[in-house]
Amino acid sequence: MTTLTLPRADGSLERYALRPARPWPTRARAPVFNRIAYSAAHVVADPLAAIDPWITPALDWDATIRYRRHLISLGLGVAESMDTAQRGMGLDWPTSLELIERTLAATSDLPGARVASGAGTDHLDPTAARTLDDVIAAYEAQVAAIERAGGRIILMASRALARVARSPDDYLAVYGRILSQVREPVILHWLGDMFDPALAGYWGHADLDRATDTCLEAIRAHASKVDGIKVSLLDGAREIAMRRRLPAGVRMYTGDDFNFAELIAGDEQGHSDALLGIFDAIAPAASAALSALAAGDRAGFEAILAPTVPLSRKIFEAPTRFYKTGVVFMAWLNGHQSHFTMVGGQQGARSIVHLAEVFRLADAAGMIADPDRAAQRMRTLLAIHGIEG
Repeated sequence: MTTLTLPRADGSLERYALRPARPWPTRARAPVFNRIAYSAAHVVADPLAAIDPWITPALDWDATIRYRRHLISLGLGVAESMDTAQRGMGLDWPTSLELIERTLAATSDLPGARVASGAGTDHLDPTAARTLDDVIAAYEAQVAAIERAGGRIILMASRALARVARSPDDYLAVYGRILSQVREPVILHWLGDMFDPALAGYWGHADLDRATDTCLEAIRAHASKVDGIKVSLLDGAREIAMRRRLPAGVRMYTGDDFNFAELIAGDEQGHSDALLGIFDAIAPAASAALSALAAGDRAGFEAILAPTVPLSRKIFEAPTRFYKTGVVFMAWLNGHQSHFTMVGGQQGARSIVHLAEVFRLADAAGMIADPDRAAQRMRTLLAIHGIEG
């Protein structure tokens, strides 16, 4: 039995024994899921780059692409260059575009590979944007670049638009211009301010009911250009209510990392598909659960995902915008990268007490692939924080 010493929230230490590893399939069991499921994929930083890590992004391209191929092998789509990849939070647009181009090229040989990529306005300094035309031009530039690369679009929420817009009509004007131009239907992306405080009041309202009305108005006006909308508000009831109001053929992609299991499972009135950051951290379980659901085994789906929900809620707890630290921590524990270093130095965004609880919950959910390796790596991190033994 593998053991190590972990800190508790009260400042004390405990001796913790890991469970045996749970075997997961290395490939998707179901040839086709009955839900579309994207994993918003993290990036692997290059820890040996001679840069100022808080200022300049540097990626380990081989490890970053290898992880995307791993996700696709499990039957998951890749939502590329989203906030999970630290987009706009360390990862700049030139690096994001290179990542999109590399991912599309490196996954083109994989049967059924599904990649959608974030188009936003983050190359435009939000404090420099003065007009809606500035925002529109920024969106147009990124959409065009992704379409030239042969990519599908996720139209990301815009900090610049949130700053410049003065009314809901301004949002409708911007989204109307962009949606009227895109080549293929896009996924809209509504990210709540718990993920990014700069997006507070998105769609022109602080009141979420009124914001939802405006968002739905934009979708209805251009329904043929909208594949679906990803909603990340961490409010399951609100997502269900909005899902029931979507035009026929427009999908709801849950971005609710608190309530994803029940939203994906759905009810007699419908279900959500998925575009989730937590799927990066629990990819083998997500794949196995979706395979069970595709086979008609809802109980099996629920049994697999149930223990991952407390893990996800811990990783995404407030301040939610720091969830990326937990995602990369999990990738390091499970051997998908050789280090716990992040773009922008964000490995330091969570406390060792938080990470210790993520470790416990990951173990309880069967998300530790190799207990000995995970324990050895955790001991290294603990020692850096003054905890040895």
